[in-house]
Amino acid sequence: MNKELRELLEQINNKKEEAKGLLAENKIDKAKEIRDEIKELQNKFDVAKDLYEQEKAEIEDKGKPVETKNEIKTFINHVRTKFKNAMTGGSDEDGGYTVPEDIQTKINEYRESKDALQNLITVENVSTPTGARTFKARAQQTGFVEVDELGNIPEKATPQFTRLPYAVKKYAGFLTSSNELLKDSDAAIRSVIEKWIGDESRITRNKKILEVLTSKTAQEVDGADGIKTVLNVDLDPAFRYTSTIVTNQDGYNYLDTLKDGNGNYLLQPSVSSASGKQLFGVDVQVVSNKDLPSEGDKAPIFIGDLKEAVVLFDREGTEVKASDVAGDAYLTDATLFRAIERFDVKMRDEEAYVYGTIDVTPEP
Repeated sequence: MNKELRELLEQINNKKEEAKGLLAENKIDKAKEIRDEIKELQNKFDVAKDLYEQEKAEIEDKGKPVETKNEIKTFINHVRTKFKNAMTGGSDEDGGYTVPEDIQTKINEYRESKDALQNLITVENVSTPTGARTFKARAQQTGFVEVDELGNIPEKATPQFTRLPYAVKKYAGFLTSSNELLKDSDAAIRSVIEKWIGDESRITRNKKILEVLTSKTAQEVDGADGIKTVLNVDLDPAFRYTSTIVTNQDGYNYLDTLKDGNGNYLLQPSVSSASGKQLFGVDVQVVSNKDLPSEGDKAPIFIGDLKEAVVLFDREGTEVKASDVAGDAYLTDATLFRAIERFDVKMRDEEAYVYGTIDVTPEP
């Protein structure tokens, strides 16, 4: 681990201690701010770690002997020079085998969206496998009543409380790699496997978060007026200015084509939104169709404060262990990479958002 990684790790640990101290002082808002800073530092650490490992692998590759490669290259050049009038590259037997192919062993990756839905909700680290959070129940209070002099004062209802329990569950999987591949490959196979496991974790959490978000009955959101109704009427004003509009590519394309009576597009620029757009002053967040699919011509849309709506209780981040003796690995000369994580996703406040669908059927 280089100096930069050690410094980032130290910053992360210091921030965690600071957050714990704020929680002990019941400074929840300040603790949340520190939590967000920890996430940013962790993301920075992960990227720096990947770059460090790739650079390390490239340096190791450069240090490998090249005599054999040079000998092969010399032989090929000799064959080309001596027999260029009698041999052709169009036939393997007549010389085609000597024509080098442009085969790269460096692993290239296709660019793709990798949306982590947990960034849209609240993530709370917990130290026990089960627990509960206490909330004061919402109540329709009617206020005090007028009382005559020496009249009886009526009794009022007292505050009521509810409990939000959680019970973490374990999610796991493993991959197998031959030891020959790990030793002989000139690509950073371990780094690739770690990234693959990270994507498996992201997809697992996305599925569980969507199960909770879509557990409400979906309502039809009819165009711009429907979205306005959700923001102005269906949501409590307490969530109006902390709300976000979250939809997939199909839904975003629909919103991006909405126009006013003068033919002007309704989506406006936003410096705070990841998509760079907002609608009626509310930031719009776009999720890939692969992570948030449509059902036929119905695109999902979530409008509200999802951090208030859903909470992920994270007991144990993704733990990855490698072993060449576990299971059948010793007898098959392989290495097993095992990944385990434990968490639970719960609806925190279903009134904080509206789950809807948009009809994105193209107009005739």
